[in-house]
Amino acid sequence: MATPLADRLRPQSVEDMVGQKHLLGENMVLRNIIESGTCPNLIFYGPSGTGKTTLARIIANKTDKRLHHLNGTNASTADIKDIVSELDTFAAPNGILLYLDEIQYFNKRQQQSLLEYIESGKITLIASTTENPYFYIYSAVLSRCTVFEFKSVEPEDVVPAVIKGFNFLETELGVKIECEDGVAEHIAVACGGDVRKSLNFTELSVLSAKTVDGKKLITLDGVSQLTAKNTFRYDKFGDEHYDILSAFQKSMRGSDPDASLHYLARLLEAGDLPSAIRRLLVCACEDVGLAYPNIIPIVKSACDIALQVGLPEAAIPLADAVVLVATSPKSNTAHDGIFAALEDVRKGNFGKIPRHLQNKHFDGEDNENKGQFYEYPHNYPNAWVEQQYLPDAIKDKKYYTFGNNKNESLSREYWKKVKGE
Repeated sequence: MATPLADRLRPQSVEDMVGQKHLLGENMVLRNIIESGTCPNLIFYGPSGTGKTTLARIIANKTDKRLHHLNGTNASTADIKDIVSELDTFAAPNGILLYLDEIQYFNKRQQQSLLEYIESGKITLIASTTENPYFYIYSAVLSRCTVFEFKSVEPEDVVPAVIKGFNFLETELGVKIECEDGVAEHIAVACGGDVRKSLNFTELSVLSAKTVDGKKLITLDGVSQLTAKNTFRYDKFGDEHYDILSAFQKSMRGSDPDASLHYLARLLEAGDLPSAIRRLLVCACEDVGLAYPNIIPIVKSACDIALQVGLPEAAIPLADAVVLVATSPKSNTAHDGIFAALEDVRKGNFGKIPRHLQNKHFDGEDNENKGQFYEYPHNYPNAWVEQQYLPDAIKDKKYYTFGNNKNESLSREYWKKVKGE
């Protein structure tokens, strides 16, 4: 058993694949391409353990091209030159099929070196990546390939693979394997959509179980111990990181405290306290904002406490703050206002600051109408007097509009009364 169970049970045909029904189901586009017998340039994008490498190998085996397999983590420019040297020789009379795993680790120059041969059709590329190809793959290469997104496999689709793994090991080891109810289902859920990981746990559960009277009993408790801290998928610099952060803020903005706590838990379980705090502070200001402005110092205090006590206790003040943000009234009026103002400034849509607002109290000899003429608001009722504050070029511009929440509605009515509107 030198190779992992997932490799020993790797599917040899599309029919044996687990999941990806949106790509490999009957009459689905990728399934039809594979069955056509013609292999275009393909990029497979998605989480690990979802069948990208397996499907690439299945497609490669169906071609009569010379097959080369490179991994972006350790391949070099010299490897590419060796492959190119075989073109138009007896070694590769029908061209080359290059299977490039983890293409995101190929730098721009390495990817560009393949471009001429991909364009001519002398090299057919099948590449896989766990990162968003539109961020990591050179655009000229990307434009010559078709991207297919692989998705995490649903637990119900993983269960048959786990059962198949137990049956395979039973035959391979020559020992009876019995599983308590719920074992296969627990592994399928715990693997987080990663079939490879589910088979690894299947094998570990068998290896860790004692043999008694020629039989191995796989208990739910034993499997739970194995999967307790080993199944969480989190890459601080990958798509999963940004997906969780996005879901975290959108759940708070959407006023769902349960989902907000769930994504907070995933961030904290990964030890990513700074990212959780940053998004929480942003959400308090951006999404609650003027509907409940006192929330900003409250959330800031909770975050300060979390940083002082550290994990795991930091979860408590952060949970308080997250629930408060999720259940508070929402307003993004200040957010929209400042970004509208920033857009004007960046476009140069502004003018000279009005004379009465400038930080000077004298005029040059060339000014015929001397004097600053600034009206001090506190000299007037309700500390307000009508005067122009925006530059002449944008004097009628409106950046802020009162929201319909209670707090801003009260402010709106107050200023209507003061201004006599």
